[in-house]
Amino acid sequence: MNFRPLHDRVMVKREDEEDVTKGGIIIPDTAKEKPMHAKIVAVGSGHRAEDGSITPLEVKKGDKVLIGKWSGTEVNIDNVDYVIVKESDIMGIVGK
Repeated sequence: MNFRPLHDRVMVKREDEEDVTKGGIIIPDTAKEKPMHAKIVAVGSGHRAEDGSITPLEVKKGDKVLIGKWSGTEVNIDNVDYVIVKESDIMGIVGK
């Protein structure tokens, strides 16, 4: 993949949720919701302030994060689905 997000944008890949509930019920694809858990694949350089200084992002490649179900822009690169979000759309880092 030859893509790098700009400024305060982050590229994530949503992590698939389980197809079977704890009780053994199989969930069909049409009934699934978009997963909120994602893994960061690439990050931009940081947020640019009005004075030109750059504030680095708090997240880094490989972090597992929570994002909103409808956050960001979905893109397909090399037949893989990714979501590009701003760092401010990330709710938090999971399990550090």
